[in-house]
Amino acid sequence: MTHALDLSLDAVALTAQLVDVPSVSREETALADLVERALRGLPHLKVDRDGDAVVARTELGRDQRVVLAGHLDTVPIADNLPSRLDPAAGLLWGCGTTDMKAGVAVQLRLAAELAAPNRDLTFVFYDAEEIAAEFNGLKRLVENHPQWLAGDFAVLLEPTGGRVDGGCQGTLRVRVQTTGRRAHSARSWLGENAIHKAAPILARLAAYEPRRVEIDGLVYPEGLNAVLIEGGHAGNVIPDTCAVTVNYRFSPDQSEAEALERVRQVFDGFEVVLTDTAPGALPGLTHPAAAAFVAAIGTPPAAKEAWTDVARFSALGIPAVNYGPGDPTLAHTREENVQTAAILEAEQKLTAWLTA
Repeated sequence: MTHALDLSLDAVALTAQLVDVPSVSREETALADLVERALRGLPHLKVDRDGDAVVARTELGRDQRVVLAGHLDTVPIADNLPSRLDPAAGLLWGCGTTDMKAGVAVQLRLAAELAAPNRDLTFVFYDAEEIAAEFNGLKRLVENHPQWLAGDFAVLLEPTGGRVDGGCQGTLRVRVQTTGRRAHSARSWLGENAIHKAAPILARLAAYEPRRVEIDGLVYPEGLNAVLIEGGHAGNVIPDTCAVTVNYRFSPDQSEAEALERVRQVFDGFEVVLTDTAPGALPGLTHPAAAAFVAAIGTPPAAKEAWTDVARFSALGIPAVNYGPGDPTLAHTREENVQTAAILEAEQKLTAWLTA
């Protein structure tokens, strides 16, 4: 067990230290304690804590404030701890290497090394990102301490393969429901089969042509898909209820209400019940801080093809992007790993941006 984080280590070694402290969602206290202790040892930072979320800030009176955020938790361990370094391949293996302890290590290195950055900095380390939104530590900070998150621009260090991913899709889920009449399957003509009535729902989904929406030069592809179907009681009963759960990943040009109305139009004539929703986030790349950030990273930005916590910053009126080391397609896998060069490059590029 790690007794202290050594912020003087390079970002690769620090990533390994973080990975070797298990922090599955709702079990982040040990790692949050280590992060808090390390940050309180830095005299240029003011440190606060709420549950297992830790926030540290410079207070230099700069014209702009940038928020750098990352979550401490991981998905459940899949026989992939402790971390393992393969120097020949330039890879660090282990649960959370990509999602997102490499990004957290970069945050901690910047917190330690940048005592006088060109912008004031806020470092946010939070819990429970990988599970239901009700537990999300950033959501709790927004509700309990929005002043801790104040800023002009935010970077969420989720893995993006080293490119800037602007904004994020919104997401909602609905249950599209049908009803019938139960009967014995030997006398099916006495009933109404609710599962059969769901066929038009699936047909509409198959025929639906999702939008591709361009915002600030980034193209957000939408998706409308059945993700779950429920119905039936027994092998000899005509079912009287059926529900198809549909997930709509929508472009951030729509509000949650507008997205829901679009879904209701697709399934006109059916009962549609909203079960879950989260707003998208506009890329905000025209903001001066965002434009300077994209220029500093030096690669063309892309649209984030998923929902991330940048939406929480957007809801606070703070333009936000996703940028961090690691291949996002490796997140949550048993084979999770991160390129060591990518970790060091992310630290170098962010340092250059914040000291130029």
